[in-house]
Amino acid sequence: MLGTYLNNTRMTSTELYLRLLKYVAPYRRVFALALLGMMIVAATEPALPAVLKPLLDGTFVKKDEAIMHWIPLVIVGLFVVRGLAEYMAQYSITWVGNKVVMDLRNTMFDKLLQLPTRYYDNHPTGNLISKLTFDVGQVTAAATTVLTVIFKDTLSIIGLLAWMLWLNWKLTLLALVMTPIIVGVVRLISVRLRRSSRDAQRAMGDITQVLGEAIDGHKVVKLFGGQQYEAGRFGEQINRVRRFIMKQTTAAAASVPIVQFVAALALASIIYFATQQSNADQITIGGFISFITAMLMLTAPLKRITSVNEPLQRGLAAAESVFELIDQPSESDLGAAMIARARGEIRFEDVSFTYDDAERLALDHINLTVAPGETVALVGASGSGKTTLANLVPRFYHPTLGRITLDGHDLEDLKLASLRANIALVSQDVVLFNDTVAANIAYGVMNGAAEADIIAAAEAAHAMEFIRRLPRGLQTLVGENGAKLSGGQRQRLAIARALLKNAPVLILDEATSALDSESERHVQAALETLMRGRTTIVIAHRLSTIEKADRIVVLDKGRIAEIGSHRELLERSGIYAKLYRIQFEIGAQSIAPSPPR
Repeated sequence: MLGTYLNNTRMTSTELYLRLLKYVAPYRRVFALALLGMMIVAATEPALPAVLKPLLDGTFVKKDEAIMHWIPLVIVGLFVVRGLAEYMAQYSITWVGNKVVMDLRNTMFDKLLQLPTRYYDNHPTGNLISKLTFDVGQVTAAATTVLTVIFKDTLSIIGLLAWMLWLNWKLTLLALVMTPIIVGVVRLISVRLRRSSRDAQRAMGDITQVLGEAIDGHKVVKLFGGQQYEAGRFGEQINRVRRFIMKQTTAAAASVPIVQFVAALALASIIYFATQQSNADQITIGGFISFITAMLMLTAPLKRITSVNEPLQRGLAAAESVFELIDQPSESDLGAAMIARARGEIRFEDVSFTYDDAERLALDHINLTVAPGETVALVGASGSGKTTLANLVPRFYHPTLGRITLDGHDLEDLKLASLRANIALVSQDVVLFNDTVAANIAYGVMNGAAEADIIAAAEAAHAMEFIRRLPRGLQTLVGENGAKLSGGQRQRLAIARALLKNAPVLILDEATSALDSESERHVQAALETLMRGRTTIVIAHRLSTIEKADRIVVLDKGRIAEIGSHRELLERSGIYAKLYRIQFEIGAQSIAPSPPR
């Protein structure tokens, strides 16, 4: 997908650079200060060879005592001014660069929060993290540091060349003959640098992905002996990065000696012709030394300008990656209707849905009405469409065909914020943030809720009994995704969060499927409190937990196969009865005593 995007929308280097400079614009005053400092530094560059001519001619040839006294003072003053200007330029440009990176990261993170669920389905987490951590850092060089070199050194080159032309235009024109050769070398190497930089950034995303998977799954890695396999995957990825970086280094390293060799040829030719002019009394000793000094001083800015191509191409390749994310379309929110507190009637009207690359419909012409306050359980084999159907309600996905309504309002016509304010979710994969217990319960729009309300929600969720035992109670940090809590405790915090939100529509993704009996008892009691008076859609894996549901909808290959109560479906001896019988037999076998030996 990234490749397709870049092929279709890839900007030229100029377009990328101009877009980057838009992020510099808010800091134009500090940036102007940096440019002023660079201009002063560049202006002092030809001043040194300019001082050498009167110094040598006036001191060693004419023996002028006045020149002997004021020239040393001029040199000292020159370097004081140059040092202050250099400091001002460097500090200002670095400040601007860090501000640009901060703004880009904020923009990228804001975009991540607005992207549709489908985007996350198609892009590994590691690659997205790499964009915000690695790629955007490379942009700094292109946006500010490279500009420093180009602006300052270009002015220095112009100043030095102007002095050289004033001293001896014939020798200067001889030096300029080599310029087209240098430009040609730089242009040839640019293409290779951009391509290898692009490849290196993608490979860095793969490294982040492998690293994240190994860290998140460290228990599985240890238990199943996957250390060697993961080490091999990681080694392969870092070797890919190494190869791409070496390609960059090869191209960049080749450009400098080639340019320097061309400059050396020019210098040798100039020295030869200068000696001829000296024999004809067309140039003085001071003038010759001043010219050669200016020419030698040209090599440093020339070297920097030719070397700047590497970070420039790396930064532009990173800018492509950054803007690829920023330019992604945000989650669709075209609805204008607002709904206060919904009654909770949900209708699925001839709803079909398919994932991007799937050949088969995940949902096939679903027609279902859930009454306000009704509990409807979705059951079926893995891949039957249970989770997909539930995910359409908060508009994580959009129906391919048909429509879904809430209290008669088409979901597509509702503002997302209004729709989701009426929906709460409790999943078996509880998401907790590395924050306090209170912050995890009063999350998002509930931030700032009164402590009494948080405690009331935690009490109703049977969570206060363990929260009181925590070191700092509600102010205890729960660790990454609640690592310091048990599975049952995490579930109860998720239920407390849903209780505090007090939404009229509730989606439950079997919240007790991975809990021990004691934890399940607490969580089940909390869920019964949570479901009371709410329209509830339960994604059921363990059928024993949904026997009290008002209706059970059996899905099979994306279609509704059966609808009824627990008793009605058992009496029909259909799919539900078969699933229930299988689970009952497995459960009976798991608790049966072992035969005596």
